[in-house]
Amino acid sequence: MNQDQLKQMVGEAARDEVLKLAAGQILGVGTGSTANCFIDALAPYKDHFAGTVSSSNATTERLLKHGFQVLDPNDVTELPAYVDGADEIDPAGHMIKGGGGALTREKIIASMARQFICICDSSKQVPVLGNFALPVEIIPLAKGVVSRELEKFGGKVTLRLAKNTRADLNQTPSEPFVTDNGGWILDVAGLKIADPIQMEAQINQIAGVITVGLFAKEKANILLVSNSSGVERLLL
Repeated sequence: MNQDQLKQMVGEAARDEVLKLAAGQILGVGTGSTANCFIDALAPYKDHFAGTVSSSNATTERLLKHGFQVLDPNDVTELPAYVDGADEIDPAGHMIKGGGGALTREKIIASMARQFICICDSSKQVPVLGNFALPVEIIPLAKGVVSRELEKFGGKVTLRLAKNTRADLNQTPSEPFVTDNGGWILDVAGLKIADPIQMEAQINQIAGVITVGLFAKEKANILLVSNSSGVERLLL
């Protein structure tokens, strides 16, 4: 079973999970390829929900294409659930997110939800976070100062660059990746994050940081994880 099939399978499991919620509520929806599988699986049942709140421009576009109503988060007070993937997740439900660059909006929407339903395949489960480089969204002006502070944690800090367009695939990327918020992303590789809650708080206090892709305070409550034998549902 390949990666796409695993994503589709867990997306369908997440659809079944959220359809247990009472009808007429508003659902938070994440960003990325696994979240896309969830959106596609949920589309035939869109009328079960009064609307959605999206964590990125790309997710908004996909939701609208399927006919979902997408609401401004400022007009919503609470969500019954937020569904999103993870780049890594530990046994306690702490996650690294932000590989797709939507970490800040993902964290905002997650903070509004009564439960975070994480969907991923078993390759994302790790005993200790840090093998996946930790994304940190920053104000561009603060690149130098934030980089120096992040180096104190012991990892290697690099500025995320934009992907090449189809016309210049043979050229080395040189422009920074820009988030939906106009921020840049620093990726910190080589960390072993023994205390995700403490590190999240420390990095968020650095001047110029918008947010860090550690989801420890806003951790997963339910994990739906796919492997070759099916989907396992874990309470965290």
